[in-house]
Amino acid sequence: MRAFSGFIFAALLMATPAIAAPSAPERVDIPRPSGALHALLYKPDGNGPFPTVIALHDCSGLTGHDGRLLPRYHDWMGQLLKGGNAVLFPDSYGSRNVGAQCHAKERKVLARRERVADVLTSRQWLLEQPWVSREHIGLVGWANGASALLWAVRPQLAPHMLSPDFRSAVAFYPDCRMSARLGWSTRVPTLLMIGAKDETSSPAACREMIEDARGRSALARIVVYPGADHAFDHPNDPRHALAAAPGAALPASARAARTWDHEAHANSEKRLMEWLAR
Repeated sequence: MRAFSGFIFAALLMATPAIAAPSAPERVDIPRPSGALHALLYKPDGNGPFPTVIALHDCSGLTGHDGRLLPRYHDWMGQLLKGGNAVLFPDSYGSRNVGAQCHAKERKVLARRERVADVLTSRQWLLEQPWVSREHIGLVGWANGASALLWAVRPQLAPHMLSPDFRSAVAFYPDCRMSARLGWSTRVPTLLMIGAKDETSSPAACREMIEDARGRSALARIVVYPGADHAFDHPNDPRHALAAAPGAALPASARAARTWDHEAHANSEKRLMEWLAR
């Protein structure tokens, strides 16, 4: 039985998406009026200038108890680095000494307010860095971070933006319901990707939001993956899969990993890299 379990574990390792070799992050403190915005910065080798991505975490936060990037962001960081991008992960929750906000009755950090401020602060700091390609700063967000992204790219924010603006933006499964009601549009090319079976966000609201923006917006596109659920790009962890064996208890952390959709994840990687390279 032990040998059989070892075989399963090895097979699952082979099926797990490849993650780039760990890169030591630079921990940066970006000045802001109410205290430093903590962030993790990953850069390719060399002096640049590099195309750079501001990456916005979801309501679970950015890191685990060990201070390391959560698996989803580590996976994407590796892909972006491999593509020659620097990646800045602002820590919206850790900077304000609050924990995960997913189940908070009253969220202390709002996507449309504090998190948009973090986007502006991060971008202003990047524009001052000599290793940044100023014309190629992109924005990527997941879930709550993607909702913040939708607010950050609205034309109403243009007067607050230093030139040049974001090159492009990619939103993974945001909650589009409020934005759809408010007549959302974008001033920068924006790609939205979501699973058709997503019961946390609303694929219907996102499609309505994108379609309604046509004719009064910069380029906006949506990709709906037919068989995918929320967090379809969450990288599989073989330990979670083993815990899901018959008779075994499934930890809460495993339930998110089960949403991983290999085909949707692979396709979203290709689309994201192409969109950022526009």
